Amino acid sequence: MSRIAIVTDSNSGITQDEGRQLGISVIPMPFYINEKMYLEGVTLSQEEFYERLKNDEPISTSQPSPAETCGLWDQLLKEYDEIVEIPMSSGLSATCSTALGLAQDYEGRVHVVDNQRISVTQRQSVLDAIALREAGKDGARIKQILEAEKFQSSIYITLETLKYLKKGGRITPAAAAIGTVLNLKPVLQIQGEKLDSYAKVRGKKQARRTMIKAMKADFETRFAQYVDKGEMCLEAAYTGNLEEAMDWKEEIAQAFPGMEIHMDPLSLSVACHIGHGSLAIACAKKITV
Repeated sequence: MSRIAIVTDSNSGITQDEGRQLGISVIPMPFYINEKMYLEGVTLSQEEFYERLKNDEPISTSQPSPAETCGLWDQLLKEYDEIVEIPMSSGLSATCSTALGLAQDYEGRVHVVDNQRISVTQRQSVLDAIALREAGKDGARIKQILEAEKFQSSIYITLETLKYLKKGGRITPAAAAIGTVLNLKPVLQIQGEKLDSYAKVRGKKQARRTMIKAMKADFETRFAQYVDKGEMCLEAAYTGNLEEAMDWKEEIAQAFPGMEIHMDPLSLSVACHIGHGSLAIACAKKITV
């Protein structure tokens, strides 16, 4: 049986310590703050990131260098026969397309999965890959299965502030000003490749109710057959606001009684564009083997 190494990046929400516990490699995503590079979860903690964000320091996202990625692959291939790499969605970052290009030089030994996942749904793909590996699937088959399931997930996110959407050019300064005055909270969705608008509501409580209603609708329509089989995983995420996030998790638990809910901080690559105080609900189909 082929020995398979599994690799992901810190956008999955999997920390370096958790990666070691799972027996996988986690590539830390790089950030530039005041033109100095930091690595998520290595030289930059969640707390430090939000402090710098609060101070309006210039922050930009980047992707792992080809040298770093290939260096890790070369090291792993001394011990393993194949690598399955699960990066963040190709619709949200160039990291995936870069890895796909680099993998062409590895003669089929590196399988880069492009299955449109991020954060807690990306984490579920990593857990699925581990289960598939333990079931004896080779790297090519794991990639094929994960990509065939890529749209069997759903994410809804609401924001505390419109400031970072304005900074990123996603909304105009005028729209941000009006939205702030009216206390409008956008609800965004990821139903595949990109982050899109889902709804605009008045206030955070209404946004939370809107997200739960949307997820219930997904459970009753798109994912009904998987829910009936107990194959849907329910998840939550947040940016920096742990106390509110715990209350949010409890609200989700009341809306979906009996379901286990995994919650993680959102990756800093996402937080950079939406700011502190965001909340998310997500689901992903668990691959059965």
